[in-house]
Amino acid sequence: MKMKKTFPVAAGIISPLFASAIAIGFAVALTVILILINSQNPGRTLWAFFAGPWSSPWFIGNTLDGISLLLTASLGALIAFRGGVFNLGGEGQIYLGGLAASMVLLTGQTLPATALLICAAFAAMLIGGFMGGISGLLKKSLGLNELISSFLFSSALIPLADYLITGPLRDSSGNLLALPAFPRALLLPRLLPPSNLSLSFVYALLLVFAGHVFINKTYRGYQVRISGAAPGFARYGGINPEKVWIPAMAASGALSALAGFFAVAGTYGRCHAGFSGGLGWSAIAVALIAGNRPLLLLPAALVYGWLKSGSDSAQLASGLNIETSFFLQAAVLLFATARFASLGRKKA
Repeated sequence: MKMKKTFPVAAGIISPLFASAIAIGFAVALTVILILINSQNPGRTLWAFFAGPWSSPWFIGNTLDGISLLLTASLGALIAFRGGVFNLGGEGQIYLGGLAASMVLLTGQTLPATALLICAAFAAMLIGGFMGGISGLLKKSLGLNELISSFLFSSALIPLADYLITGPLRDSSGNLLALPAFPRALLLPRLLPPSNLSLSFVYALLLVFAGHVFINKTYRGYQVRISGAAPGFARYGGINPEKVWIPAMAASGALSALAGFFAVAGTYGRCHAGFSGGLGWSAIAVALIAGNRPLLLLPAALVYGWLKSGSDSAQLASGLNIETSFFLQAAVLLFATARFASLGRKKA
């Protein structure tokens, strides 16, 4: 009798991990098949795919730097999921957040470097939080679907950011479609030079741990969890799940935008056109692979970042078609979301 009572609990823990392993396994298998079909030197390409991201301090640093951006943005996606909403505007929030942070860093250089970096991070989170919060407000007040509103809001503002970066704000002294580079004093400290790995990696780890504590150890986190998982039960317990929508979407947008700040102030050292590069969509995949559990973002982002970096390494090593990298992202997202679709059919 005791085993019958505890087995469902264990199954609830194992099932998300098993589904995540299946998603990653299928993505790896499909990518290997593509390499075998398309590469003129499959052995060399496979080695670059699996071992390339860890083959030198430069590759290791760049891989971990990409993982730090994934961790921050995927934590934002996770917060929205746990609050019962879906933020589909992460890509634009990252992009606009990086642009807002860049404007602060370029125009406020009379301030001390540390204070200016803090102001830039705050500016990024403010614009991202506003973008996410608007979608939450529209859902609560007008009943508009937040998937549509967040996606449309993001899609409408990305071209505006592109225009500013490639037009009025562009650095005319160079050939890049980018804003002027930041002074070295305004860059986040590098942890493994000459790679791009910066202090943002440490901040991302702290944010993930803080997210775990908030979701699982605080009363406000309990309100978010119960409102997203069982809104009917939340109402029965005196919690209005609709009150969670706006702060969950705002926090999600703020964290996505913070990833944009880490990208421009840590990874690239400037804001260039298209720097987000699909990070917002990858963050959704990582959050789903992690089963919306903050601590599981660490292995999920590590594996996903390794696969993405390995795909890029294989492309550089043997001229593998760039479509393979995008196919990898699509495969992970497809298999990760399949479990949630099946759960929805069971509940119906």
